[in-house]
Amino acid sequence: MNHPAELALHQYMENAANGQSTMSEATIKQVAEDVAAALQRQFGGGNKRKEFGLRMSNIGRPSCQLWYEKNEPEKALPRPTTFVMNMMIGDIVEAVFKGLLKEAGVQYEDSDSVTLELDNASINGTYDIVIDGSVDDVKSASDWSYKYKFESFDKLKEGDGFGYVAQLAGYAKASGKKAGGWWVVNKANGKFKYVPATNLDIEQEMSYVNDTVQKIKDNKFERCFEAVPETFRGKETGNLVLNSNCGFCSYRFSCWPTLEERPAVKSQAKDPKLVPYVSLAEEYK
Repeated sequence: MNHPAELALHQYMENAANGQSTMSEATIKQVAEDVAAALQRQFGGGNKRKEFGLRMSNIGRPSCQLWYEKNEPEKALPRPTTFVMNMMIGDIVEAVFKGLLKEAGVQYEDSDSVTLELDNASINGTYDIVIDGSVDDVKSASDWSYKYKFESFDKLKEGDGFGYVAQLAGYAKASGKKAGGWWVVNKANGKFKYVPATNLDIEQEMSYVNDTVQKIKDNKFERCFEAVPETFRGKETGNLVLNSNCGFCSYRFSCWPTLEERPAVKSQAKDPKLVPYVSLAEEYK
């Protein structure tokens, strides 16, 4: 375990599984109010999802993605019909998790709005919780993300296309508190863990954020990642595939006009995995 509060949570949940835990009316009311606020936010109308603006939740994302959101939002892939449900799942997980922390006896400061003052902009956002003077984020994750993306701080930093590291650094900088880490809940099975931001360099992240904001102000498009060689059994195939950081970007087909998602050309599996090919060697065309 990476956080003292994890033990208290596991003990509370073990008691709950055995029918020995209770939850106060005040906590139940607070969880219900938080969920109701999320429903209003997601379904209450007037949600300006397509209106571009720099926020704490997106300042850590690649500048190329932000450029598209600002200049050519119509080129984004259509959002799936599951989009809002996934947003709601995240909101519900956060609301319930905070309730569990409270009932487990973990002292924390609830979410608060802050403003990050940069060299070239002021960015607003709302952090999730503060425990022992450190800002933490609460994230819901798929089974794969829970196991691999949130394996450690270094793994998260390595493929942080959603900008979680810069987001947490921004909250810490804006609030004048330490950067804690991420409480991650597995949506598939309810497991949870704490991933500490052990090696997070706040000033380094702020330099990156300032650079991103300046690029958006200059409004000049520049790809942040290059295509990478495909390998099969340790050998290069001659094909180029999309960088993993671009995999969830809604603008990947506009940014890479030759992009083609097709079954792995060298795979001998019955159901080969889909691979995002940027270019194919002649023998595979």
